Amino acid sequence: MPARKPFGGAISRFYKSEAPDHVRDAIKSAKKDRILSQTYPYLERMDRDVYEDTLDDLQIELLKLQYWVKETKARVAIVFEGRDAAGKGGTIKRFRENLNPRGARVVALPKPTELERGQWYFQRYVKELPGPGEIVFFDRSWYNRAVVEHVFGFCTREERNLFFRQLPDFEHMLVADGIMLFKIWLTVSRPEQLRRFLDREKDPLKQWKLSPIDVDGLSRWDAYSEAIADMFDRSHTKAAPWNVIRSDCKRRARLEALRHVVRNVDYDPKNPKAVGKPDTKVIGGPSLVDLAAG
Repeated sequence: MPARKPFGGAISRFYKSEAPDHVRDAIKSAKKDRILSQTYPYLERMDRDVYEDTLDDLQIELLKLQYWVKETKARVAIVFEGRDAAGKGGTIKRFRENLNPRGARVVALPKPTELERGQWYFQRYVKELPGPGEIVFFDRSWYNRAVVEHVFGFCTREERNLFFRQLPDFEHMLVADGIMLFKIWLTVSRPEQLRRFLDREKDPLKQWKLSPIDVDGLSRWDAYSEAIADMFDRSHTKAAPWNVIRSDCKRRARLEALRHVVRNVDYDPKNPKAVGKPDTKVIGGPSLVDLAAG
């Protein structure tokens, strides 16, 4: 008996009857290791051997960074945001898999409780900020209000505007208090996002990753795009800039995320050769989002 598809096969139905023609055609013509986005700077996925060798080097550097964080009592907060299926969870996994879990934790908060809905919006995130000697990975963050809550009507326009008025001061206070704040946005093209959803739908080991928001969001690509552009306009600041990574190739995206963090922390001893240089075709500022839309 074939595996039962989650949400009654809603993702397959969207692909067959609602997806834009260019998205459907890109997926239909997909070849193994081929990048679907026509604007992505590489035609194929990164070679596995090259990826794994580079990943090993960067994870060693990240482990040295963690030793330094523990010794100096530094505090590091890394925010991972992006569209659904952009690769946030997989990237965080590559950050953490060789770190000491006692000093490196993931925060992935569920929807707010009734009590939390009556509190200051940032309050439940403040409780999760890193303590001395700790690295915290936010798998989604306070930016839920900027994009997802807005797109689905979970907050009012007034609540969102208040969020943006308070946001620069909030993040500036974190940085001024000594927290190293990294904001990483993983951006994925529409064909690649849908291909990943289809893969999850048919794989029993990945179906847990799908949610009603994922399904409903398929038809809201343009609304997401507008909210994301507005978010960057109102939250890309000198004190807390966004770093955008094109994630149609998961391997390149993971490496650039790791490299970005280890390049921008002055731990000792650092191996510059192992850290390498950023691939500016893949990582950059918010302007990369428009290039990657697809």
